[in-house]
Amino acid sequence: MATNLPTQTSIDSTQEVKQFFDKYYLNQISFPSNQIDAVVGFFLQNGFDQESARSTGIVLLNQAREDNVNVFELIDTLKTLSDVQLSQVVAQILNAYREKISVLGYRVSISVDEYESRNILV
Repeated sequence: MATNLPTQTSIDSTQEVKQFFDKYYLNQISFPSNQIDAVVGFFLQNGFDQESARSTGIVLLNQAREDNVNVFELIDTLKTLSDVQLSQVVAQILNAYREKISVLGYRVSISVDEYESRNILV
């Protein structure tokens, strides 16, 4: 059957996704093994599981490289933080590397005095 209509090309809705992931692993990042072991070990000691320690460690190593900061000095600084402060720092670092459509949140509790304060005139 002959027609004079233009041929329609099939539109593949996944083409953009395929192009994105084809280029996803082109940039390789490498760090010395002692830095990776130190960062992952630090997070493992602070209660992170293996996978989250690795992923958080890589993000931290990338940020340290961008800021030209020694990783071992950074770990020494993080050792002085409490668990809550460390969680807040990690959340802020991960938010910097996340897509801007969502963020990780944390709750800062407001300290409330249990005693009532009143002005009493005598």
